[in-house]
Amino acid sequence: MSAITSRSNPKVKLVRSLHERKARQESGLFLVEGVFHIGAALESGAALELGLYAPSLLRGEFAHGLPQRLQQAGVETLEVSQDVMASLSDKDNPQGILAVARQETISLASLPVEAAGVYLAAVAPQDPGNVGSLLRTLDAAGGAGLLLLEGGTDPWHPQSVRAGMGAHFTKPIVQASFADFVVWAAAEGVDIYGSSAKAELPYRQASYTRPAALLLGSEREGLSPEQLAACTQVVGMPMRGRVTSLNLAVAAGIWLYTVLA
Repeated sequence: MSAITSRSNPKVKLVRSLHERKARQESGLFLVEGVFHIGAALESGAALELGLYAPSLLRGEFAHGLPQRLQQAGVETLEVSQDVMASLSDKDNPQGILAVARQETISLASLPVEAAGVYLAAVAPQDPGNVGSLLRTLDAAGGAGLLLLEGGTDPWHPQSVRAGMGAHFTKPIVQASFADFVVWAAAEGVDIYGSSAKAELPYRQASYTRPAALLLGSEREGLSPEQLAACTQVVGMPMRGRVTSLNLAVAAGIWLYTVLA
C-alpha cells in the first residue's frame, strides 16, 4: 500500500482531531506520539487502534522496528509522508511515529485498594504537563493510582501523555468529585493527608498510615477549608528561600518518596 500523502485522509483527520479535548471525550481515544511512548504502550499491552509512521523520520533500529511490532500486535498501521506526519505533530522535530489509543477509564468504585497503597489525589489541576509528571512520579515511587478531583485539565492531553513517559499505561487514573472521594476513602479505610503552605506540621514529622491518599490542592488556590477539614492530618513543606510554593509535581514527588520510603 502506498504512503498516505493527503492531509484530508480520514485516518489523518481522526488523528489531528485528537489534539482537541472535545474529540478525545467524544471518541474515548487519545494520541500517543514518539518512539519511547509507543514502545511503552506496546510493552504494557495498551489498547492501540491505529498507528501512523513516516519511514524517513524514524531514527535507530528500535524506531524502525516499531511499525512491524504494531502490526504484529494487530494494530492497523499505515505509512504516511513526512509532510503529513509534520502536520500531525506539535513537536518541532517529530520522531516519525504516532498511535491512537483507547482511554482506560476507571471509577472510584472499581479502583482496587491496596492495603499498603499510597494514592495521589489532586484537586482541579490545570496544567496537563503537571498531570503527566504526577503520573510519572507516581509510577517511579511505587504509588498506587492518581485521583483527579473536581475536573481540571484532561489527563489524556498530548502534553500530559508526553510528560507521563508511559505511566498512562501502567497506573490507574480516576476522575471524580471531591465528595465522592471522601465517601470512597471512608468506606475503604483510606486516610487522607492534606498539604497546605500554612500547615504547622512538617511533612516529614507526620505519622502516615496506609492505605493513604496524599491530597494536593489546586496550583492557584490550594485546598479549601472544607477540603482541609476532610483530612486526617495536614502537613506543609518548608519554604526556606523567597518562593512561597513548589511546583505541583515536584511537591508530590518529595512527598511520595517520603511516605513510601
